[in-house]
Amino acid sequence: MKTDEIIKLPVERDVESKSILKKLTHAHRALAELKGIIFSIPNENILINTLGLQEAKDSSAIENIITTHDDIFKSELNLEGFKSPNAKEIQNYISALKLGYGLISKNKILTNNDIIAIQSELEKNNAGFRKVPGTTLKNAATGEVVYTPPQDYKKIQELMSNLAQFINDKKICDFDPLVKMAIIHYQFESIHPFYDGNGRTGRIINVLYLVMNNLIDLPILYLSRYIIESKGEYYSLLQDVRDSGSFENWILYLLNGIEKIALETIIVIGKMRELIFEYKYLLRNNYKFYSQDLLNNLFKHPYTKIEFIEKDLNVSRITAAKYLNRLANDGLLVKKKLGTGNYYINYKLVELLTQMT
Repeated sequence: MKTDEIIKLPVERDVESKSILKKLTHAHRALAELKGIIFSIPNENILINTLGLQEAKDSSAIENIITTHDDIFKSELNLEGFKSPNAKEIQNYISALKLGYGLISKNKILTNNDIIAIQSELEKNNAGFRKVPGTTLKNAATGEVVYTPPQDYKKIQELMSNLAQFINDKKICDFDPLVKMAIIHYQFESIHPFYDGNGRTGRIINVLYLVMNNLIDLPILYLSRYIIESKGEYYSLLQDVRDSGSFENWILYLLNGIEKIALETIIVIGKMRELIFEYKYLLRNNYKFYSQDLLNNLFKHPYTKIEFIEKDLNVSRITAAKYLNRLANDGLLVKKKLGTGNYYINYKLVELLTQMT
């Protein structure tokens, strides 16, 4: 099987054209604004959980793993009587994202072992890099083979070692980090090192790389929504780089996405902050059991349950149930039954998150 040639990094020619440098200014400005507004939310897990769920849904949808917000939020509850294989895939994505964020927060680098661990958490297997030949990328409509990634295990290892060095060693290349992110994403998807989960793993690497380079402090800049809106262009531009060796249109495409999604995320966080303040005012002024931990719980879990309140507030089951039922009776939450258990919906937060699609 003839494979397409992949050039090791760094790219030898200067890819930072005038058009790219101009777009970089806009993308960095939007990221800086996003980085600043993150701290207006009192608990980082609120953003990671809620926006992370949205990214997991969108990134999986690119791979035709389709589910609803309702199924995703129910899946997090682990209630008896609810099963959705696709929603479980979404939860695996969140776990993989959090694992990756924990690894780079601790180690400040992203190694091949880390990338394998992320993909393993995503796919729930330990297959590692591809060892058996036969992987090809095909046109979904026609079945035509459009690209053949490396087939030899040693070649995949060699290219991935080169990529890991490019990710972690800033001395190798002095391109802007956003340009490097675009090159990294292209290279990873072209190596296609795993049997499954390459696209989703690659998109997790994107956001982790932004955090590693201090462009954002939390992994909440997700490009999957942008890619869904332009899926054909995304795959076409990836292939154009393989065919022509020119990165310009690919880099411009991703820079445009970074700016667009950063600005949209700023708006969402602003609305979320207003909603948190609204609930904080209502809870603090009307309920003696108000606490910051309670408020955090209601926004960390769009669908919450008694066990979550027990754990986060360190109260008894009876007390947790009393709190949630009181809030549901007063209209701040909506109480629902599933199987033998109940769950409680922060419906205003859910409305905000579903408007993102």
